[in-house]
Amino acid sequence: MQGISDPIYLDHAATTPVRPEVVAAMSACHAEDFGNPSSGHSWGRRARRRLEWARASVATALGIPAAHVFFTRGGTESDNLAVLGRTRHAIAGGGDAPLVVTSAIEHPAVFEAAEQAAAEGARHTVIGFGDGIFDLDALRAAVRERPAVVSCMWVNNEVGLELPMAAISKICREREVVLHSDAVQAVGKVPLSLRDTPVDLLTVTGHKIHGPTGTGALIATDPRGLQPLHFGGGQERGVRPGTEDVAGAVGLAEALRLAVVEVPCESTRLAAMRDAVQARLAARISDLRISGQRVARAPHILSLGIPGADSDTLLAALDAQGIAASGGSACSSGSSAPSRTLATLHPGETGATLRLSFGKLNREGQVDRIVEVVASAIERTREFAPQ
Repeated sequence: MQGISDPIYLDHAATTPVRPEVVAAMSACHAEDFGNPSSGHSWGRRARRRLEWARASVATALGIPAAHVFFTRGGTESDNLAVLGRTRHAIAGGGDAPLVVTSAIEHPAVFEAAEQAAAEGARHTVIGFGDGIFDLDALRAAVRERPAVVSCMWVNNEVGLELPMAAISKICREREVVLHSDAVQAVGKVPLSLRDTPVDLLTVTGHKIHGPTGTGALIATDPRGLQPLHFGGGQERGVRPGTEDVAGAVGLAEALRLAVVEVPCESTRLAAMRDAVQARLAARISDLRISGQRVARAPHILSLGIPGADSDTLLAALDAQGIAASGGSACSSGSSAPSRTLATLHPGETGATLRLSFGKLNREGQVDRIVEVVASAIERTREFAPQ
């Protein structure tokens, strides 16, 4: 078995290294066109051109008009802006308390924004799952109340589950209800067509697709329905005030462009690697629970439930052998309670959760080492688990 001199990174769903093409594009901005894009002099005009190139590039990659692209400082801000921005706009309009509808497995950036909206006078309805299947009938009932916004993520960040976005979009379209989707784990991993599956608001971010951390965009078909979260400037047409990070926008745009181009090949490659690791681990660990194997999954995430093991101990054992992985948010800090996602999809289950997320740093030749180290770590962790 190879030594720790050849570490393996299996946490691409958490963050990714910035690819060289993105570094080069950003470096040109920092070195040459560093001006404030709101300034009228030549440096500012050059920066403005870079910014608008980035906007057009994001739009082209997603197949939308450039006017729908609003740059933010990351996925969390974009999610907050979509959910709170829509709800606060509805509250300001008066009338009955507006409704926010989310799935039960949303990222905290969406779910906690919906809870904050409820604290400010809105109502929050949560749509659940049965046997891993999203409850479309419950969604149909909820949209009859004409919610201010429905938010359903395209791909879940913990287990890789793909939500039925085509059906969700159709239901919302029929009732003319605003639909938001957090697509942070979907872009660059699964085919994503906003022509075939239209949404009103879409969240993307850079650091999940080999772009820079702290960059993101909210795609908004009608920004007039959003109340901004920040104040003090007219940048991004008032939707996101503050001097734009031109280099960050360029980096996000380049990473997104490359990720979308590479989806057909990369998704096939990652799925093959994930499936090989999954099959061989399941053969060795007889009671392994594999999340979402009977429903649609994104190709880059493998979520495993391991009875009789402890997540922290298992992750430490893997780290000691040079493998970086995640507990998949199985437990919140300082709490033994399972995450909302795991409690929803696997109610009553105990034990460790391990998320292996694959990406550009992985290759087929690593499969043997991954299987051997993970299986051995599970077996050793179980030996020391409290009985």
